[in-house]
Amino acid sequence: MSVEAPIRFPCSGCGAQMIFDTETQQMKCTYCGSLAPIEQPRYPSEPTEYELDFADEQDQALKDWGTEQQAVQCENCGAQMLLPAAQTAALCAFCGSPKVLPQGDPDSIRPESIIPFHISKDEANALFLKWKKKKWFVPGAFKKQQTRSTVSGIYVPFWTFDAQTDSDYSAEVGTYHYRTETRTRNVDGKTETYEEQVRYTVWHWTSGSYDRFFNDVLVPASKQHDTRLMEQFDDFSLEDLRPYKPEYLSGFVAERYTVPLREGWSDAVSRMDDSLEDSIRRQIGGDELRNLSIDTQYSEQTYKHILLPLWNASYTYKEKVYRYMVNGETGSISGKVPRSGWKITFFTLFCVLVVAAIILYFYQS
Repeated sequence: MSVEAPIRFPCSGCGAQMIFDTETQQMKCTYCGSLAPIEQPRYPSEPTEYELDFADEQDQALKDWGTEQQAVQCENCGAQMLLPAAQTAALCAFCGSPKVLPQGDPDSIRPESIIPFHISKDEANALFLKWKKKKWFVPGAFKKQQTRSTVSGIYVPFWTFDAQTDSDYSAEVGTYHYRTETRTRNVDGKTETYEEQVRYTVWHWTSGSYDRFFNDVLVPASKQHDTRLMEQFDDFSLEDLRPYKPEYLSGFVAERYTVPLREGWSDAVSRMDDSLEDSIRRQIGGDELRNLSIDTQYSEQTYKHILLPLWNASYTYKEKVYRYMVNGETGSISGKVPRSGWKITFFTLFCVLVVAAIILYFYQS
């Protein structure tokens, strides 16, 4: 005899399961269609920032997700998801495989904040069909066919980090100068003299300081997704983050983070260091720069664990699987499409001919 999983969010009218509805941003009964608002703080405040402490991942007080969860892992693709504790079976939201194995206690820091889904599954499918028709160098048959996708709504984990940075730097700055030099050349057997502007570089040492506060450096906390696809989603509105409520997860899958807090911070530091170097180079100025040395001190470090909405999807074209993702807040798309070899070849040859014609024109002139 099978045991039915208890209903986590029962409808007050009929007792059926309620799930989060993207259109109304409320809970909606799957049976009678009744709506119920999600309780929000009377006086909304900024999401809580936690002081950066790597020991937080062992703090049980930070692991209460509001409802009992269990972690499951897909034996096929390795994805880790969080499901209601009483749910005993599921399909992988990433690859569709039924080979999901219980892992027990999720043992993860709960999310501090969440951006709920605003784009529905039907809207995500419609946006993809429009998107693929605008892609270049794809087969005509692919543009015309009604592609059927396997789509799953997933709350993907991210870390955000804040930090005050104080940098001291030193470098050699090169400034271009010009002088006129007299030179000779042979023209039709005769020696001619001519003047030419010659550039040279004058180098000098400089040093200084640069201070900057970084707010909400966003770092993916999942190793499951294609990094190149994920990096294109830079349009989340983090000012729209809401306090985490388990109701938002109803009807969707929450992915368990697989990038530990320490590793996420290391990634954030790398991103901040790159940004600081660009800013310091602009502050120094000059025409060339060499032997740049930067010493940065970090303070006031804080973090948040947040969940962001993504529609994870895949489709098959000529027996090959392609993946794409739709931003569940804004509807932007990042994905891969089949390419037409002859279209790429034709375009390349066209560009070569245009360049050759331009060169020939200037040569003849």
